[in-house]
Amino acid sequence: MAAADQEPHVSSAVRPRSYQDKSHLHEFLETVGDLQKDGVLQDVTLEVEGRRFPCHRLVLSATSPYFRAMFTSDMAESRQKTVVLQGFDANIFGEILSYIYSGTLHVSLDKVQPLYQAADLLQLDYVRDTCSSYMAMNVERSTCVDLYNFADVFSVDTVLRSCVEWIDINFFEFSFSEEFYSLSVNQLTEIISHDELDVKDETTVWEAVVRWVQHIREDRLHHLPSILPHIRFNLLASDKMAAILECPLVKEDPGSTEVIRNVVQKGNPNLKPRLRRTTEMVLLYDVNSGDLLFMNPREGKYITCSYNRNDYIGAIDLTVTSDNNIYVLTGEKKSSDQLPMLKYNHAGNVWEDAGVSSISKWLRLEKDWKDYDEHLVEVDRTLYYLAESTKKGVVWMRKYNQHTDQWQECSQLELDNNIYEYSAAMSCGSHIYFLTTTEMHCYEPRHDRWCKLRPLPEPNLEIRTAIVLGTEIFCTDYDFTHTVVYDTESDCWQKLPGWPNQGDRVTNNTPGLFVLENQLHIWFICGNDYDDDEDENRVYVYDRSADTWRDLDATLPDKKYDSYGRLCHAARIYVPYLEVQDKDM
Repeated sequence: MAAADQEPHVSSAVRPRSYQDKSHLHEFLETVGDLQKDGVLQDVTLEVEGRRFPCHRLVLSATSPYFRAMFTSDMAESRQKTVVLQGFDANIFGEILSYIYSGTLHVSLDKVQPLYQAADLLQLDYVRDTCSSYMAMNVERSTCVDLYNFADVFSVDTVLRSCVEWIDINFFEFSFSEEFYSLSVNQLTEIISHDELDVKDETTVWEAVVRWVQHIREDRLHHLPSILPHIRFNLLASDKMAAILECPLVKEDPGSTEVIRNVVQKGNPNLKPRLRRTTEMVLLYDVNSGDLLFMNPREGKYITCSYNRNDYIGAIDLTVTSDNNIYVLTGEKKSSDQLPMLKYNHAGNVWEDAGVSSISKWLRLEKDWKDYDEHLVEVDRTLYYLAESTKKGVVWMRKYNQHTDQWQECSQLELDNNIYEYSAAMSCGSHIYFLTTTEMHCYEPRHDRWCKLRPLPEPNLEIRTAIVLGTEIFCTDYDFTHTVVYDTESDCWQKLPGWPNQGDRVTNNTPGLFVLENQLHIWFICGNDYDDDEDENRVYVYDRSADTWRDLDATLPDKKYDSYGRLCHAARIYVPYLEVQDKDM
């Protein structure tokens, strides 16, 4: 090739590069906020309930699709200096404008519902999602029915599920409250139809219905025949059935007595036993046998179950979703072109096909990817699959679309450093966090983008386990000597104390942080260098008020356990279904 035809050599030192000023967005928002406070360059006034709000069309349009359509179309409002808005509360609209100009949202129980409604109309996704998360976190007896009604009207699924779950777990206490007596007949019927209703037996449901009817007897008695078929009378002993038939409510009303007697006596044979009370339990597996251990060291419960080991060949990762579904990502990578998933059937205590399309290997990974780790994460009822190349420093991701039964490609993450000993993918709020020993990244599903966050405070910290609790991510190292916590809201790290018994040795190379009953715990194996027979499983709980770790004196079976994947998961388990198999083992 002639010298003139040769391509010029470009040194790697002078190749074009892109630079991003991370402070630009923050400073830009501050400047816009200052312009609003100073009343500078405002070109439109919004009027709500007679109150006037001078604003900037550009800022409103950039933030809200509602305003963008208003000011960039042929609508009359696009040419008006003053625009009157209907359907908003002036004080709530002021809060919305404060968020638009500052990025900060102030939420409280007294204004979260109108904030959600305003955000829904203005198509402010962040405000709407934040309000729904706030409501879901504040479900209790005094708020449950109000939030239940609101979520039902506005189809806020996350809040509706939280309310239903709270009622199911606390039904006995709830059934004596004024909030329970305020339920409509349709709400009452729906609630007592739940398989997950936590009741000792069906007499608890019957007595609750009687109290509800008696609360406004003259208006509610005629509803009784339509309510009773949802009570599982067929599960009651004959003496309890006889007692119900002697109830004054049944005997005193001639018009409905015969109907009630028929329903009570015949029952509905298709109604099965309820799943009863759930117990939060951590899932570990026996390294030698492959048996699954469900444990709650706080209650002293340790139940072992065996399943078809073929289901677990090449098990990769496990995740517990927000609605308590448990999925296992499995499949032998060397012998299969597919990556199937199993789903745990709580009532049957069996693992079944998840009914989710498999991820083809050709879709999963580039052909030249040899070493990789895989993760399964759920955010807002959507499953995400992540595969990271430990050599290329790339994290490839897809999300599952349940409507099309297909896996869709998402933005990939390029790590700055592909040399690290540990990585974990976890969901917190509406985001996915990807952590390595040197980096922290956050994925925003709504915008399909990754952003880099503040890395661990100690670059050489050998993280071996991490877990999410609330809005924080906790991590600790191989020997449980250094524990740190990351606040997702402030992008800050804080150091916590390590294990107080530094004289002992942690022998398990994968200690497991886990959350049980909303408290941080850690499980690990402790022993000495001389005798492996003296190794023992230990569980500690973190006392935040005292800033120390406390030994729970757990009595796990004397076996070697491990967790599926990089995280130690807990789920709400129906213990009676486990105990049946545990007794047979």
